[in-house]
Amino acid sequence: MRSGESGAPEPSEAFPSVPGEATSASTPSAPTTGSTTTADAWAALRKLTPARIGLARAGDALATRDQLELRLAHARARDAVHADLDVAALRETLDGTGPVLSVQSAAGDRARYLQRPDLGRTLADGEVERLPAAGGDLAFVLADGLSPVAVQTHAPGMIAAITERLPDWQLAPTVIATQARVAIGDEVGEALGARFVAVLIGERPGLSAADSLGIYLTYSPRAGRMDSERNCISNVRPPVGLSYAQAADKFVALIREADRLGLTGVAIKDEAPALGS
Repeated sequence: MRSGESGAPEPSEAFPSVPGEATSASTPSAPTTGSTTTADAWAALRKLTPARIGLARAGDALATRDQLELRLAHARARDAVHADLDVAALRETLDGTGPVLSVQSAAGDRARYLQRPDLGRTLADGEVERLPAAGGDLAFVLADGLSPVAVQTHAPGMIAAITERLPDWQLAPTVIATQARVAIGDEVGEALGARFVAVLIGERPGLSAADSLGIYLTYSPRAGRMDSERNCISNVRPPVGLSYAQAADKFVALIREADRLGLTGVAIKDEAPALGS
């Protein structure tokens, strides 16, 4: 051992190499055409998941390519959270589905919504009075949540897939709610007089998905319902997540069982076969 050495292993000893990875800052992080670099043994596995596995390295750090991809994913997630829902454009895509109303939460604006989650769960003053007691079996509430782009992109197709599977169900007016959290659907559904409310909401963005849609189903909605009294279908995001057809099949199975039992929440068990089985 030379003077001044700590005895710690060199980077190549401490971190076994991933085939095809870069081993120095000057070495490419992936094989190129004509390269003699060992074939990337992780390539086949990467095709099966959006997770970041077998990332290349430059020395003991991530390769530049992967560093930049992580920063881009983080930027997309931040942009998704701070984006505004285009209510007018969303109304146009819902044309022909029946009456469409819009309301705001008590948060008022995006900054306050992010700082005060509680305000996103209730309607702003005067909004309840604007909602007609139309009745109906099912009310859809489209809430921007933490990813307005998810609602903008996936909500119209999701509603179409559900309604074609429930042709005999009477629909209440669809409500678009801005600066909204899941619980706002309880107040909206109660005001409309609907038997069920389905809140389609943008889920919290991550580094693999910034446009994932969640669906929350509640029987006999009213202010004060607990999360344990809902059922959730998550990660509606074709083609990587659930397709509209897959999510709609699960939704219809849940709502029919909920209708039979007269409740939603933890008392209902998902008896559907696993996807792909």
